Amino acid sequence: MIKIEIYHDGEFYCARCIDDLDIFSQGKTLDEVVKNIKESIMLYFEDEPLELAGFDPNPYDHLGQGDAQTVAG
Repeated sequence: MIKIEIYHDGEFYCARCIDDLDIFSQGKTLDEVVKNIKESIMLYFEDEPLELAGFDPNPYDHLGQGDAQTVAG
């Protein structure tokens, strides 16, 4: 599972992977940032089978199914 943090910086929603992955995205709405971070993750692993990299081949099955935490900025 890939863990991401989503926060609002005042103008945009921002999302970043909180693992050792250097993946970041942003969007004007929460739906847009979720769509954008999914696309960024897929592009990051585009040429590598997820199973061989140690990841779930369906990483988005868990997205939105956890405890959400609000981060004040």
